[in-house]
Amino acid sequence: MRTDTPTGTTATGTLPAREHLPVGTAGPPVLDVVIPVFNEEKDLEPCVRRLHDHLAGTFPYAFRITVADNASTDRTPLVAAALAASVPEVRAFRLEQKGRGRALRAVWAASDAPVLAYMDVDLSTDLNALLPLVAPLISGHSDLAIGSRLTRSSRVVRGAKREFVSRTYNLILRGSLAARFSDAQCGFKAIRREVAERLLPMVEDTGWFFDTELLVLAERAGLRIHEVPVDWVDDPDSTVHIVRTAVDDLKGVLRVGRALAVGALPLDRLARPFGDDPRDGRIDGVPGGLARQLVGFCAVGALSTLCYLLLYSMFRAGAGPQTANAAALLLSAVANTAANRRLTFGVRGRERVVRHQAQGLVVFGIGLALTSGSLAALDAAAGSPSHGTELAVLVVANLAATVLRFLLFRAWVFPDRRALPRPRPTGGTAPDAGTSGTATDAPTPGTAPDARTAGTTTGGRR
Repeated sequence: MRTDTPTGTTATGTLPAREHLPVGTAGPPVLDVVIPVFNEEKDLEPCVRRLHDHLAGTFPYAFRITVADNASTDRTPLVAAALAASVPEVRAFRLEQKGRGRALRAVWAASDAPVLAYMDVDLSTDLNALLPLVAPLISGHSDLAIGSRLTRSSRVVRGAKREFVSRTYNLILRGSLAARFSDAQCGFKAIRREVAERLLPMVEDTGWFFDTELLVLAERAGLRIHEVPVDWVDDPDSTVHIVRTAVDDLKGVLRVGRALAVGALPLDRLARPFGDDPRDGRIDGVPGGLARQLVGFCAVGALSTLCYLLLYSMFRAGAGPQTANAAALLLSAVANTAANRRLTFGVRGRERVVRHQAQGLVVFGIGLALTSGSLAALDAAAGSPSHGTELAVLVVANLAATVLRFLLFRAWVFPDRRALPRPRPTGGTAPDAGTSGTATDAPTPGTAPDARTAGTTTGGRR
């Protein structure tokens, strides 16, 4: 995965607090809308002029439209150059390689606009959704915004095949990467520039999976994603190869899932401080994330128990109950510690991993004492108990060990270091990276119209 840092950013620092962008139509553009194109000589000019007329009549800030030509082989570069020469707000950008993600990365990285967006050249999305899309970013309420064709209030006209593929893909994202946004591939998105500066170097894909990777990493880092329901009409002349794109996307899901599982990405660079509301500060003495940790621990524990029972049954075929129990518990305990470290308590990277496993083995020893003691008591009481009785006793003993394991994990192995006494955050000071990603929905002073009513907002938990 890409982890390099662009020039001018600080690798270890967190993002600054969001601020409402200054009002005014003069000066540098506030919004830069990128239109990636490949061999679109026919549709490019009418679409760009339509978008320009819409922005000129409805958008209250200075704007720019950038045509990003992905190595077109027809007259598309000439059409883009003619538009740039005749319309002051239009700029042409040429790339010699194909790839929507490559085009967006290049243009967004070079843009001076504080809000960056993109949309497809066919303008399948109703342009009336553009202002609601960027309003939460201008107001400082959100970090990214996406159009969604899959919300209840969206109105979509497209074939059954594309509808099935789109919904299936988003179900895969929810099941494999725990994504909470509803539509990854809608060609209608926006991002604040300071977020893009940190996030783009971490995104590896240069094609159609670029959108998904960007959103998944943003959500995992705790950034706020605003969703806008859109009216969308399918383009019957689209040149997107559905099957090839779907295969590439599934490969991307596996790659990103593996990188997140091993903590290979420095998502702490994307941490946000809380806002100005004093209620956003941490309340001393109140532990955070207990409910989420319990859910994660129970899920990991259930899988670990199944793994343990399968291993015990396998080892029991060739060894005594005590040996089988110790071997099965040891293997499942190592896997359990690793899973809880990453999934339940959100510890990333390899720092302290050996220490955590060593502490996990101490907890394993306590669990071994409980289960072994239960087996010894059963053997003393029943003589030669059946295999089913052994399993039943082990399940009860493991339940007791599980409660103790959670308490030890939370208080000793993976303590919440943010709970240590420290000064409360003040304006302009970024709190601990682990707390700054939590999304709050309090109204932001000066929020642009429709910033809170036009859609929904999701925030990933770290």
